[in-house]
Amino acid sequence: MPRSLAITVLLIANGFTTFVISDRCQAGELRWYKGNLHTHSLWSDGNDYPEMIVDWYVQQGYDFLSLSDHNILSRSEKWVGEELGPKRGAIEGLKRYRARFGDDWVEMREKNGKTEIRLKAFDEFAPMFDKPGKFLMIQAEEITDRHGALPIHINANNIAELIRPQGGESVRQTIANNLIAVQQQSKRAGQPIIAHLNHPNFGYAVTAEDMAAVIQEEFFEVYNGHPGVNHLGDETHAGLERMWDIANTIRIGDMKHRPLYGMATDDSHNYFGNRGSSPGRGWVMVHVKELSPESIIHSLEDGDFYSSSGVTLEAISFDSKKRTLAVSVAAADGVEYVTEFIGTPVDYDKTSEAVVDKDGKEITATRTYSADVGKVLSRVEGTSASYQLTGKELYVRAVVTSTKKHWNPSFDNQTEQAWTQPVGWEKHVQE
Repeated sequence: MPRSLAITVLLIANGFTTFVISDRCQAGELRWYKGNLHTHSLWSDGNDYPEMIVDWYVQQGYDFLSLSDHNILSRSEKWVGEELGPKRGAIEGLKRYRARFGDDWVEMREKNGKTEIRLKAFDEFAPMFDKPGKFLMIQAEEITDRHGALPIHINANNIAELIRPQGGESVRQTIANNLIAVQQQSKRAGQPIIAHLNHPNFGYAVTAEDMAAVIQEEFFEVYNGHPGVNHLGDETHAGLERMWDIANTIRIGDMKHRPLYGMATDDSHNYFGNRGSSPGRGWVMVHVKELSPESIIHSLEDGDFYSSSGVTLEAISFDSKKRTLAVSVAAADGVEYVTEFIGTPVDYDKTSEAVVDKDGKEITATRTYSADVGKVLSRVEGTSASYQLTGKELYVRAVVTSTKKHWNPSFDNQTEQAWTQPVGWEKHVQE
């Protein structure tokens, strides 16, 4: 899949003017759209009706949304008992649903002395919200697999048919088999489908080495808003950003393969207060000419997007001739920002060690690598920052961290951030 080698843009954000110069377009043709690609409803283990969930994202200014329930597409006839939502933490969910959409829309029946509600299918509720150029619904599935006790979850967006978990003889084979199934369906259906690895630290199921080794994998969640996915890792497991740098160092430096791109998602399940996995924590900003599944997927494949947990970027640029990566923040009043440019030198120290438990026994975890891997190449305070690549880096990416506390944190002391995609890696890979 093609990926752009050079992009210079001013991003649209909160009313900022958009100017675009890239190898794919003329000035002014593209704009930026905000979306979440990982969401759950009562169709699987969420606690609200799909229309209510979509309505929330619309009201919060999102431009596109995927409902990605576990191993199911919202296509068949499905009835749920009115007690299901409350059991999962819903507060007067049916009452809110009827008040918002009316009794003519909400279908109810009595069965065996209990009230049941029919869940609307995707083709029924999506047209209520789809508006050309303003909002787009995307059909998706979280392919929920496992290897032994280890959870392996893959999100497939713009899916045409249900994909059953494929299994495998190892973690890596399980990931690969599911990604191959997505690729095969995309070819068979004649439409682009994009897949990404979900929350690799959930259950500490996937290591950075696993992520690097599965060449079918092109995307993973560098931030997932579920509080239980171990975003920061622990004393024996690397955090997700560290895993990203390790995986990309192995891919580019050793495998001569293109890097992984990092997505931010909500993985929302709870829509009643901020308990548990609630919405509004993470999203992607994609750079497209039109709001369509095809355009969104092409933008993601090109790395023409950034991920955010709250920070809005006013500008990103990578000048391939001057080899300069620059970012500018749409600053909020009273908030301070730090941009770190992170990368791995070509001649990095390849030393690594296995992680062991208190008894000295090796455990399944990302190995410990030298400080050269994913090192901070430059740290700049303020709302604008740039880094000139020397040519001796395998890649460079930027992460912007603010002092503003996240309004709905998924871990302690979380502040808002934004992540750009790695650049400068093309000359080191063999496509």
